[in-house]
Amino acid sequence: MRANYKMQRLFIDAPLAAGATIHPDKAQSNYLLNVLRMGEGAELLVFNGRDGEWRAVLRQPGRKQAALDIAEQVRPQPEPSDLVYCFAPLKSGRLDYMVQKAVEMGAGVLQPVMTHHTQMPKVNVERMAANAVEAAEQCGILSIPACREPVKFDRLLADWDTGRRLIFCDEDAATNNPLAILQALEKAPLGVIIGPEGGFSDAERAQLRALPFVTAIPLGPRILRADTAAVAALAVIQATVGDWG
Repeated sequence: MRANYKMQRLFIDAPLAAGATIHPDKAQSNYLLNVLRMGEGAELLVFNGRDGEWRAVLRQPGRKQAALDIAEQVRPQPEPSDLVYCFAPLKSGRLDYMVQKAVEMGAGVLQPVMTHHTQMPKVNVERMAANAVEAAEQCGILSIPACREPVKFDRLLADWDTGRRLIFCDEDAATNNPLAILQALEKAPLGVIIGPEGGFSDAERAQLRALPFVTAIPLGPRILRADTAAVAALAVIQATVGDWG
């Protein structure tokens, strides 16, 4: 069922059921009452990533406090996406963009990976989660991706579930077209890994190519920035072996 894009959507981290009353926190109440200027009786859609999407009616029990009366479910909760998106962290503004786009493109897990050329030694996982929620609110997504703590490149590969195909975006691939490679893959759970702005090191590239559960693909004839590569990779993967089919 398609999302209703005409109504405001709000993520609420609380159980949702018909007849329940939810009390948004101070920041969310301010957003509803003062930013959106919603008044008594206004309707919006709420979701929590677990219980589907619900129509809610706003009340204002206090000057600065909102309450949401949960009326009815309008969309059931879908199965969460199984796509694991692994990426080398970028500088904050570009990382925000990449996280939002990965959520929009159907990533079910966001896994930062520390590689040889990673420029950002730390990742603010809370900020990453907030960006994931914002993207879900804006794009009608009901499942919030899991936002994991960063892991080192070697540890990621050592702990990888070998039953999950890991698609490696290799700027040094011999061809420019990823379609034939992806279309030849057997149906299986998927992960994708995008390198940092400086690319993977030669040692990392060799390590990836030596693993039987890794498939290398190109992303066309042009050099892409890491955040652009994320969108390109997820689009072509979803269109060929992902959930677009």
